[in-house]
Amino acid sequence: MIRLPKLSLLLASLLTTLTLSTTSLVHAQQVLRVSAIPDEAPTELQRKFKPLGNYLEKKLGMKVEFTPVTDYAASVEGLINNKLDMVWFGGFTFVQANVRSGGKVTPLVQREEDEKFQSVFITTNKSINTLADLKGKNFSFGSESSTSGHLMPRSYLLAAKINPDTDMKRVSFSGAHDATVAAVAGGKVDAGALNISVWEKLVASGKVDPKEVRVFYTTPGYYDYNWSVRSDMNPAVQKKITDAFLALNSNDPEGKEILELQRATRFIPTKASNYTAIEAAARNAGLLK
Repeated sequence: MIRLPKLSLLLASLLTTLTLSTTSLVHAQQVLRVSAIPDEAPTELQRKFKPLGNYLEKKLGMKVEFTPVTDYAASVEGLINNKLDMVWFGGFTFVQANVRSGGKVTPLVQREEDEKFQSVFITTNKSINTLADLKGKNFSFGSESSTSGHLMPRSYLLAAKINPDTDMKRVSFSGAHDATVAAVAGGKVDAGALNISVWEKLVASGKVDPKEVRVFYTTPGYYDYNWSVRSDMNPAVQKKITDAFLALNSNDPEGKEILELQRATRFIPTKASNYTAIEAAARNAGLLK
């Protein structure tokens, strides 16, 4: 019988443990379960994600599954309860997820456009030209948990000394940015607020006539959307995901298609501290306890 020195036995044991741990981490992440806040129609979200999902599968070497959720809260609960691995959050839903999880959600990347994102206020009513003109009017936000469709528009209204709950005739929530445009265009409300990116997409595609439905106020910039994961995700997988997004380039056909669908110039790294102003705005507006 060959007797190994104690040090050799210890090294062999450590190597075996490390190998088993690495193997279990690799096998544990066979599928990347992805979702996004439902700020647009489910069919549109699926269409936008398909090329990105195919790209991530190649880069990560694992299956990528996109699962639509019914509302913003479901995207938050899905991530923190380990039913989802990565979610496209708005700034406010990231803050909600981070607070709910006790700081255990990590934002990886955002579009360059999300460093200075904006909301637009729209109307068909010729008498509405400033935020002050919204007093006594019917108004629509998007989803209650939307950063660009509710939180920040509400924040700027409050800064202009307009309380939507007391100064407007009626406030409603359409549930999505495109639904807000439809409500304004159809005369169901006098005005509404939405994400500038969706607005520009609808105008460019001819789905809304800016001569009929016009922008009368655009907010200052703020941090918004990001791709977030749970902080307990294998760091190697987190790095692969981040690197895959940062490698997207509009000079190659695949990257160009993905970036155009995501309405992004490029993706850049982000961090939780970028969203402290969003959290402060949410607390100030009484939307985060």
